[in-house]
Amino acid sequence: MQYRVHTDAVKEHLIPAQLTGAQIGFVYANEADILNKALFGMTAKEWRTANPEAEGNIRDNATMEQLVVMSSLESQNALLIQQQMSQSDRLVMLNTLARSQLTSLLSNPSIKSLENKPLLN
Repeated sequence: MQYRVHTDAVKEHLIPAQLTGAQIGFVYANEADILNKALFGMTAKEWRTANPEAEGNIRDNATMEQLVVMSSLESQNALLIQQQMSQSDRLVMLNTLARSQLTSLLSNPSIKSLENKPLLN
């Protein structure tokens, strides 16, 4: 859900009508990498280079807590894009949010109990 909010904000505020399809793809990938850098400290390409044997991509290999934070960052970045904040300022703010949210989630004992429960009875 937050992914769609994020991509809509990118489309509405960062993609001029005259861009080609390849250029549009670059804008989306660049914004995805801002989120990756804020949360994981690296781009998807940097992760692939550092983890050549891994299956899937950086997000496929994320923890539950990281995925929860990523969803939050997508929503926050959409808001910051709408407010016309620069990409560099967004990265700093999103990284601060990611670190705070991860710390909060990882220190919450309720999260640990959820990880040990089966999804279906």
